[in-house]
Amino acid sequence: MNTTFSKIETSHLKDNIFTLIGKEWMLITAGKRDKFNTMTASWGSMGILWNKPVAICYIRPQRYTLGFVEESGYYTLSFFNKKYRSVLNYCGSKSGRDFDKIKETGLSPFVTELGNIGYDESRLLLECRKLYSGNIEESGFVDKTLITKNYPAEDYHRFFIGEIVAAWEK
Repeated sequence: MNTTFSKIETSHLKDNIFTLIGKEWMLITAGKRDKFNTMTASWGSMGILWNKPVAICYIRPQRYTLGFVEESGYYTLSFFNKKYRSVLNYCGSKSGRDFDKIKETGLSPFVTELGNIGYDESRLLLECRKLYSGNIEESGFVDKTLITKNYPAEDYHRFFIGEIVAAWEK
C-alpha cells in the first residue's frame, strides 16, 4: 500500500458527494496488478444501504471496464485534484481495448492491502466490495424524457452497489 495515504472512516469523508462525483469526477478501476482497466465516471452515488456504507457506480455496456468490474469482487473509486483533469478526460475518452491508459497518462498504479488498484496521484481512494449489480431498464423510467436525453442508443447502464470496505486519503 502506498504510504502517503491514511485510512479513514467513511463517516469522516469531508467532500461534498455531489461535487466529488458530478463535478470533479472519478476513476472506476477493477482487475488485478497484471490486468486491470480504469474509466472516468461522473455518475454515481454514496450513502447507507443494508446498514453498510456503499458507493454505486454506473457503467455502459460498451465500456471495456465493465468486464473487469463484472469479473472482480471489488472495484475502486479514485478521486484527484484539479490538476489531473486532463488525465480524467483522457481516461473517459479512450478505451483500454485500444490504448494503454497508464502509459499514456503517466498514472502510477499501486496494489492495496486487499489486492485492488489505486493511484499514487489520487487524493482519495474508496475500495468497494460488490454487493449487488443490476441493469437500468427502459420499463423502470417514470420520466420517459430521461430515455431520449440519456439513452438515444438504448445503451442502458449496468450498476454496481459496493460496500465501501476501506477509504484512504492524503
